Amino acid sequence: MSEFAESSAPADVVRRQYLASAAGDLPALRATLAPDVEWTEMAGFPLAGTYRTPDGVTSNVMEKLGQDWDDWTAHDDTYVVDGENVVVLARYTAVNKATGKPIAVRVAHHFVVRGGLIVRFEQFVDTALVREAMTG
Repeated sequence: MSEFAESSAPADVVRRQYLASAAGDLPALRATLAPDVEWTEMAGFPLAGTYRTPDGVTSNVMEKLGQDWDDWTAHDDTYVVDGENVVVLARYTAVNKATGKPIAVRVAHHFVVRGGLIVRFEQFVDTALVREAMTG
């Protein structure tokens, strides 16, 4: 295994989460999450709420995004790291399956990483742009 794959550095853990998500590798994504993870999707976002446990996160967020969107991808552009806090300035790109409308939305993600696992996640996104792509 590479150093990156085994690294418990917060930015490396977060990067593995993005790579797993982009590849649709839910087991690898769950492996980056603490058993008691708290994953919060922003109020106004279609999947708004706080989800717990690695299975809860992937079944309520990633699997549902895959049902409603083609090629949902979070592009992790810029990392700002302060100890266990990792803020990622990113973009979502996807095409809504029902409307055929694409999105390209800027987002910020705040991760807290402890002991090599993501313990907390909070999403900040322009929810109006996401909802606009979901309406006919």
